Amino acid sequence: MPKLLRDFREFVMRGNVLDLAVAVIIGIAFNAVVSSLVNDVIMQLIAAIFGKPNFDALTVTVGSGIVHYGRFLTAVVNFVLIAATLFVIIRTFEQLQRRRRGVVDVEEAAVKSDEALLLMEIRDLLRDAPGRGSPGA
Repeated sequence: MPKLLRDFREFVMRGNVLDLAVAVIIGIAFNAVVSSLVNDVIMQLIAAIFGKPNFDALTVTVGSGIVHYGRFLTAVVNFVLIAATLFVIIRTFEQLQRRRRGVVDVEEAAVKSDEALLLMEIRDLLRDAPGRGSPGA
């Protein structure tokens, strides 16, 4: 029994298990935030535009059965809204991380003013000039 407890303790104390536990807990909390944003803000905006916050009441009768296709539509809309919200959040986070590290966006680096291009050309010419760095040359 002591070996089993020791093995279990080693298993639980591994970095991967602790990282996974933290990720799951943060994921659950983040899910609550994203779900609230979608349900309490975005879906309410949809309700203001279309008159209903969801499509659950939409049904069609086939024979003696009722097909609740509105529930499916609501689930699809929720999925698309959550996916789009996560995309925007993650993309914004990545851009902030790049700025924090000082990495310039490729598109921003490609667009340079004429003055900047001229100054870079002068710099290159001075760097390649003979006698560079010697006084009086």
